[in-house]
Amino acid sequence: MKILALEKELKTIDWQKQSKTLIEEAKSAYKLVLSDHLREIYFSEKKNAVLILECENRNEANQLLNNLPLVKKGITNFEIMELHPYTGFSRLMIL
Repeated sequence: MKILALEKELKTIDWQKQSKTLIEEAKSAYKLVLSDHLREIYFSEKKNAVLILECENRNEANQLLNNLPLVKKGITNFEIMELHPYTGFSRLMIL
């Protein structure tokens, strides 16, 4: 199942002082890529992470994201949305 995860900052942070945590975050993201769970990752215009995950379900995605260093430290969390196939083209088909 594809999952869209949108990062939200929970508090104002001086990111200059979080360089070690940000390195750990990048390492954790890379491990998710290697495990085939993280398929795509971006930053929004507000510098929040946008992830496309491949997971069995929402619970697995939640577990993976809760192990990220920024989430563990209570700096960020994620809004998780299941992505389902678009079915609108079926309206165009004449059976």
